[in-house]
Amino acid sequence: MGDLTVKNRLKTFVPSRSLLWMLVISAVIFFASSTLRHGLFHSNAWDLGIFDQPLYLLSRGLPPISSIIGVHILGDHAAWIFYPLAGLYWIYPDVHWLFAVQAIALALGVLPTYHLAKQSGLPEKQALAIAVAYLLYPLIFNLNLFDFHPEVIALPLMLTAVWLARADRIVEFVICIVVVLGCRDALALTVAAMGVWLVVFEKKRVCGAIALVAGLVWFYLATQVILPHFQPAGVLGLSLYAELGNSIPEIALNLVLKPDVVLRRVLTFPNLGYLVILFIPLAWGLTPRHFAPMVATIPQLAMNLLSEKEVQKNLVHQYSLPILPFMLLVVIASLAAGNAWIQRPQRIILWSLVAFTVLGQWHLFGTRYLSKLSTWQATRSAIAHVTTQDSVLAPAALVPHLSHRSRINVVRNAESVQLENYHYLILNQRHPGGLSTPKIVLELVNQARKSPCFQLSFQQDDVFLFQNTCGMK
Repeated sequence: MGDLTVKNRLKTFVPSRSLLWMLVISAVIFFASSTLRHGLFHSNAWDLGIFDQPLYLLSRGLPPISSIIGVHILGDHAAWIFYPLAGLYWIYPDVHWLFAVQAIALALGVLPTYHLAKQSGLPEKQALAIAVAYLLYPLIFNLNLFDFHPEVIALPLMLTAVWLARADRIVEFVICIVVVLGCRDALALTVAAMGVWLVVFEKKRVCGAIALVAGLVWFYLATQVILPHFQPAGVLGLSLYAELGNSIPEIALNLVLKPDVVLRRVLTFPNLGYLVILFIPLAWGLTPRHFAPMVATIPQLAMNLLSEKEVQKNLVHQYSLPILPFMLLVVIASLAAGNAWIQRPQRIILWSLVAFTVLGQWHLFGTRYLSKLSTWQATRSAIAHVTTQDSVLAPAALVPHLSHRSRINVVRNAESVQLENYHYLILNQRHPGGLSTPKIVLELVNQARKSPCFQLSFQQDDVFLFQNTCGMK
């Protein structure tokens, strides 16, 4: 009887052929897209470089400290998920592992999305349409192109956790929640809010209580114990809410005591535009009477709306990712109740395709991502001349190609750079990088030329490679 139960549980989550093809093809497209972007030198030190370097160091038994920001990997949002990820680098150190993990995680989201739809009683075609709507939601493709972020691992797990809670599978639910919490400190608030929703609206008191307590406990441990230990500056991002306070308790208190400040920060045209692009890809099914799952999005949505940071108000960066699972739950409930504005699977897919066409970043492969072709071959040759694991100073876009070493940094202003601290200098005057300018690069080139310690090893198409022959300080 026990074996039969296990078999039935496994059978429940086995994908159909259509769903399996959808998963495989999307994972391949995601991986190929991020790999191509990286190969065209459009990945970045932030955030790919600051994750790739500590993972490499961890796999080699060295302290996982990013020399770019000078912080231990746990000091960056207390994401312990990097420790098991380092096992991939132990097998073979290559940044493409991160692209593969991200592509697979994002593609895997179709499975719980589909099964949540089936669990709600939707017919096969509507369930598959919801899975397609998930894949075509612009954030999925756009985020896949934005380097790597561990939150992507949490996305399919949050959807799966809801499915498990509704099926009263508590042990598997706990496992999902634990891994989600290990992907980013702020996800603890989403987990806690999900717990409130499960208790109040889903009547899943055990799973809801577990999520609520686990989320609050981990948020306290992450922000008050782990981050202060590994990150001298404390919790990253608090400066974005300085008008509300300088600490998490103070900000939480002022959310209640200063409603005028909250309203002034929330009621802005950028926030209105953000809400429009956030909801429009799924607007066909976001009926207000089924908005209960949005309770779980309140912490992240509030952080995005209150923030001064424009990157938290788009469908390119990771900040909207914790909101997506619960919007999907709203449209599934709307469809199941027959209240969605669009019911036919073909029309759902058509709406999603139009939204993806308008808001997806696919067009960058014909514009921005081709902008460095004039120095592409020269850059590849310069990187090939870096034959040791000594320290490197490089443009931000080249850092992820060279970050498997204990020390690497980004070309910034010429005055603050001490060239003698680096063994290799890679400089690109034509494409200096986001934190630099052609003028800064020219100044650094002139400094290196005048220095008796630096030898010009390679020069082509405004790309320069200097090597320190005197040793470093």
